Amino acid sequence: MSIFKVTLACSAALILVPSAAFAQEKERYFDGPYLSGTAGLESPADSSRDAFVFDDDGDGDFDDTVRTDTGDVSFGPGFCSGAATSTTMTCRGNRSDEGYAVRVGYDRHLGAGPFVAGILVEGARPGAEEITSGYTIAPESYTISREIDWAVTGRARIGISPGNGRGLFYATGGAGFARIQSTFATSNAINIFTQSGQRECKFGWQGGGGAEVMLTRNIGLGLEYLYSSYDGGDYTITATQGTAADNNPFLLTSGRTDFKLSDDRFDLHAFRATASLRF
Repeated sequence: MSIFKVTLACSAALILVPSAAFAQEKERYFDGPYLSGTAGLESPADSSRDAFVFDDDGDGDFDDTVRTDTGDVSFGPGFCSGAATSTTMTCRGNRSDEGYAVRVGYDRHLGAGPFVAGILVEGARPGAEEITSGYTIAPESYTISREIDWAVTGRARIGISPGNGRGLFYATGGAGFARIQSTFATSNAINIFTQSGQRECKFGWQGGGGAEVMLTRNIGLGLEYLYSSYDGGDYTITATQGTAADNNPFLLTSGRTDFKLSDDRFDLHAFRATASLRF
């Protein structure tokens, strides 16, 4: 059994234990600095409606439709969420995987009551990849994927530590900065495809919540859900002639076509187990 699964099981069990099991003299468990690590499953938000948008007249607006010389919509078969497995409408889906993060933070009880407020800075390596594929009547397949290399975020959190104060239930939110890496693949071997903006650093925001329980005065375990949304970047593919004929759909209007993802946001879900060391 992986460390992640063990941590997740222990966290869930401990959070459900009645507070009476920890009956003892009340302490301020969530006062002061801490260091924390997380591991969990990360996945892209629903991208089933994602597609490509095109600029085939060179005006900078991605509002065109690529057509064949007979007037048919070149990408008539449509788009799917995932990597192309053939030149027809078949995809293997987005990639969900384990992601990891480390954080340093500081919590403070608000007065004599159960409320707690804090701030944290986190560095993360998400494990999700969002993939969109398009298909032409040729038939040919085209796939654009993007993932986050790393992210640094700053968040506030506010919560309540009821009963004997060993547990904390909280909401969290803040802003982040991430490097987004995009890639392209196609079965088209006759046009030339030039990529721009493969790696870009973009701003975003995060929000979520979780629960934590202290096993000892210094060691705690928890569970957390986090939603992240980043600017998807300016990644663009430019299709030019190569060995294609002059009536190639990418060439008919201006001799080239630029295209990119229709969704300008990159959104992720993360379900995490956390382990904290308090000082």
